[in-house]
Amino acid sequence: MKKKLVFLIAMVSIMLALAACGTSENADGGSNGGSNDGDGDSKGKTYTVATDSNFKPFEYLNTKTGDLEGFDIDMITEIANRAGYEVDFESMDFDGLLAGMQGGRYEIGVAGMSITPEREETLDFSIPYYDSGIILMVPIDSDIESIDDVDGKKVGSRQGSTSESYLGENTDAQVEAYPEIVTAYMNLANGKLDAVLYDVPNVQYYIAQEGEGKLKTTGEILQGESYGIAFKKGSELVDDSNEALESMIDDGTYAEIYEKYFGEKPSDEWLGEE
Repeated sequence: MKKKLVFLIAMVSIMLALAACGTSENADGGSNGGSNDGDGDSKGKTYTVATDSNFKPFEYLNTKTGDLEGFDIDMITEIANRAGYEVDFESMDFDGLLAGMQGGRYEIGVAGMSITPEREETLDFSIPYYDSGIILMVPIDSDIESIDDVDGKKVGSRQGSTSESYLGENTDAQVEAYPEIVTAYMNLANGKLDAVLYDVPNVQYYIAQEGEGKLKTTGEILQGESYGIAFKKGSELVDDSNEALESMIDDGTYAEIYEKYFGEKPSDEWLGEE
């Protein structure tokens, strides 16, 4: 009987020890890997940032190093550093990025994303960090002069973008949307499209790098937009990230990053200066 009692005590001790081992995760319920689900204090935690790798100069893949680079990448990295959290990046198509953010898979998204009332229903956004709009790009000898001339024409855009929505809601163009906007640009250059409608800075960057003397912008800038950093709805990161971004604007760091990728400093008006 005594031996049985000793045996039972030993088994209970082992079970208690195993139970303790099974709860050796972080106190906040997360794993020891440092990732989290957005609950609790964000300081020192690592968050996956959903991004694109095909939107120069905001984010793109350096084919020599294999690293993501660009204005957005530098900006969110500095914001995270000042706000006290860390980031790593996962690249995907833009429509997949939106779906992943809206489904709560990712805490942060940065990809030249326009702040719109529709997106604000399912996502939170930082304060604006870049003012943009959309514009038509056409072959240099095109007779398309404005958005009024695209009805019945083949017009390219990027899947899930505000330019795709604009074309569908405001024109009778034959819209061809692609996961990667560079595919639309190449098809335009090769004569497979009549025009492309997309974000002003990316269109201008492509013309300067690849399409000079072959492609041009035409018509007015449409649908003035502001880019924001997207966060999961109700994210604890918004306030600290906004404070970090504002400090970057105030101390000149934002202007330095801007000039690095756009070749000029942002306007005094945008920076809130006289």
